[in-house]
Amino acid sequence: MAAAAAAGSGTPREEEGPAGEAAALQPQAPTSVPGARLSRLPLARVKALVKADPDVTLAGQEAIFILARAAELFVETIAKDAYCCAQQGKRKTLQRRDLDSAIEAVDEFAFLEGTLD
Repeated sequence: MAAAAAAGSGTPREEEGPAGEAAALQPQAPTSVPGARLSRLPLARVKALVKADPDVTLAGQEAIFILARAAELFVETIAKDAYCCAQQGKRKTLQRRDLDSAIEAVDEFAFLEGTLD
């Protein structure tokens, strides 16, 4: 009963595997929400950015969607890390220095060092 209630809520839920043990938590996409979008970025804009690259000749809708979703996750991750830096300074508003601090503090963002200069 609880699994049925969580199925359309967008919250992670446990599913039992073939041996009866609980599988890892898997996020479930909200399917019952009318008008819910799978991507928050406009796909037409993402497609235009992809087409602007002279090395790209063809890009399917699935590839465009994956790129849009990856960009959303990247922005969400760096924004959360920058917000943590702002909170350490007892602020709620993100500033450029918070992004700089997040880029320096997190190894995964090392490729961004010097890009905001």
